Amino acid sequence: MEKNIISAMEVAKLANVSQSTVSRVFTPGASVSEKTRKKVLQVAEELNYQPNALARGLITKKTNMVGLAMKDIQNPFYHEVLGIFTKKLKAMGYSVLFVYTENEEIQQEEINHFLEYNVEGIIVTDALLSSKIVSKLKHNRIPVILFNRNDKSLQCHSVSCDNIDAAGSIAKYVFEKGYKEIVFITGKINTSTSQDRQKGFVDFLISKGIVVTILESDYTYEKSFELTKNLIQSGYKPDAIFGANDITALGALDALKDRKISVPDETIVIGFDNIKMAAWPNYSLSTWVQPVEEMVDETINLLTLNSNDDEPKAVKVKGHFIHRKTTK
Repeated sequence: MEKNIISAMEVAKLANVSQSTVSRVFTPGASVSEKTRKKVLQVAEELNYQPNALARGLITKKTNMVGLAMKDIQNPFYHEVLGIFTKKLKAMGYSVLFVYTENEEIQQEEINHFLEYNVEGIIVTDALLSSKIVSKLKHNRIPVILFNRNDKSLQCHSVSCDNIDAAGSIAKYVFEKGYKEIVFITGKINTSTSQDRQKGFVDFLISKGIVVTILESDYTYEKSFELTKNLIQSGYKPDAIFGANDITALGALDALKDRKISVPDETIVIGFDNIKMAAWPNYSLSTWVQPVEEMVDETINLLTLNSNDDEPKAVKVKGHFIHRKTTK
């Protein structure tokens, strides 16, 4: 049976208002009197009218859609980030058009999805962008915000934790506790987050005359577990391990347990992010807390300002260290 779809024009006719007024009633934040709003909503309910967001966008010239591109959906941190963005944007009347990219760098065909729906802005989390694509988006007056990373070579805004300062604070803690045999397990080396955390941590300790053993990883549990296990099997037992993110630290922690090394009595372990798993009783991981809610708010603020012509802003927010059972 063919479904009878009610149009905004029919609602407008019965409510004795314009079609654009019907559109404004169903657009969060749009200006319309309460009397008119009630009348339109009553007619819409009687007719069982469902607004069409794309059709409404043709009238208002606004789609109220925000693009969000993400690569590492397996990482609990970004899963949480996606949920917070969706909740906050929805409360502001925006819909999220999510694109998962399997490539390190976002491809043109993936960006085309955003262009086809005429999104009002794009948030990119852990995927890489080329300057060519950023230029094209700017040409289309679509602002791009990098979340949880920055790239000075790109003409777009960014919001991240102050990773250098945070990692330096962790290094200071490790140094003041008197640890000498120290390991840093990196994330993906082509990401600003991993580079900045390595810089903040290693530079501080080098300034104190301590050489850090660096294990090159990729932010995954499996790789970190393997690297830590191989390190222990080689005969080296660190006093302290700092993982570039919590998943990395958890991989190292389980490898230490596998080799019967007591944490924190023999080796301490510190992560970064404070994902929910970090607080699980079996882990109780000490970590650096990223202020995710504040980071999301800052990102949305930059996005809604629609400051596409402004000089790129690199917003950095602070966090704090939380001690659990993997540190003394």
